[in-house]
Amino acid sequence: MLQEKAGNIAGLIWHALDENNGQTYKQIRKSTKLAEKDFNLGLGWLLREDKVSVSESGDEKDPYIYSLK
Repeated sequence: MLQEKAGNIAGLIWHALDENNGQTYKQIRKSTKLAEKDFNLGLGWLLREDKVSVSESGDEKDPYIYSLK
């Protein structure tokens, strides 16, 4: 059950990045309107599946940029 939920959330995040690739954590959360714990679950899924790459943004408050591979 939790795996299905994680997959569905990962899909929402993937679609948000597909529409506008190269977003920060805050930007993706704002566009998906997901709760933090759900967002982290989906993002972890995408990272584990090697679907997303991470780079540094240079902003201390939102230090990473996520992009689709």
